[in-house]
Amino acid sequence: MGKDLRGREMGEGIMQRKDGRYSARFTSRRGRRVEKCFDTVADARKWYMRNKLQDEQEGEESIEYTMTVDQWFHYWLKTFKSNLSPNTIRNYTDRYYSDVKNAIGDMLLVDVKAMHCQQILNNMEPYYAKSTIYQTYICIGSMFKSALKNDLITRHPLDGVDFKCNKMKKPIRFLDLEEQNIFLAYADKNSNAKAFRLVLQTGLRTGELVGLTWDNFDRVKRTLTVDKTMEYRYESGAWRVGPPKTMSAFRTIPLTNEAYDILFELYIKRETRKESPVLSRVLTFRDPRTGLVREVCMQDLIFINCRTGEPTKNSTYDTNLEKLCRKADIKPFSMHALRHTFATRCVERGVNPKSLQKILGHAQLSTTMDTYVHVTDDSLQVAMMQFQAV
Repeated sequence: MGKDLRGREMGEGIMQRKDGRYSARFTSRRGRRVEKCFDTVADARKWYMRNKLQDEQEGEESIEYTMTVDQWFHYWLKTFKSNLSPNTIRNYTDRYYSDVKNAIGDMLLVDVKAMHCQQILNNMEPYYAKSTIYQTYICIGSMFKSALKNDLITRHPLDGVDFKCNKMKKPIRFLDLEEQNIFLAYADKNSNAKAFRLVLQTGLRTGELVGLTWDNFDRVKRTLTVDKTMEYRYESGAWRVGPPKTMSAFRTIPLTNEAYDILFELYIKRETRKESPVLSRVLTFRDPRTGLVREVCMQDLIFINCRTGEPTKNSTYDTNLEKLCRKADIKPFSMHALRHTFATRCVERGVNPKSLQKILGHAQLSTTMDTYVHVTDDSLQVAMMQFQAV
């Protein structure tokens, strides 16, 4: 830690010289000391941050040059976004390589202007849905916001971009009470009935359901802990386990009687179920809460396909639901619609919104209320009757 002329700590790599100027220095990866002097401490810190990162990326031959967008993207993703879910990281990577890299990847970070970002979004307009363009907008925005916070740029290039995502939101599918009862009557004859019913009782995401292991089920406290997610990646032909979607998605859910009975029945039959050799595999992931690597033995998974003895793929659940909907003669829906249905039933039955936010694992209450809670005609009738009764 360097010090100023009064003996106060100035932070790593920064010190004040006797002539009053500020020196920034560090040792490169090749062992050579790199140093430069500045009139202000702010300039010294900015140089230190920029060139220390540059050295970590490419070595000392790159020092004195500002990072390119491509270099910053990879450093930003690795350093600042490593705790995100695999799906979110994949979304950032897909959008960057599909739409951003070819346009500005080789540019110096400080040279990117609003017009460059505007052109990226304009070029996407004829070929992409608004939602996809918006994802690219978010990727660029988040990446440059981090660069701004780290003093690598002086102004955010999106500040001058004209982009409004006024896309019409598709109505989010959920089941009203009548549809839910019809669906369950048909679903109970299906091998995945317990999985469907558990989501309707807990609001789990599909990946959270697939990743449940027996240590998540507390039979004494009658709770279910969500601490990982699991999915099958078709491009690699392998199962992947990781942390939940966000830090707020780590949660413990008190179980209803029906949810408890579903899990307990699976528990007492776990020794007699069919198991594939695939279940002998041990998957690992880094827990963002501790920074430690955790192991997950696939044999400990709660939900196993009764026919194959392997975990049920996320897409298989949706395919199964589509077939059930045709048999029940109801409008098709996905697994995520069951999560929406759970949230709607909770509100209809008077569950406190903040409690529902915790159960669903949302960081913001607005996500719970604006996205996952739906008003049915029946609930409107009840609301007006409540008003009339006062």
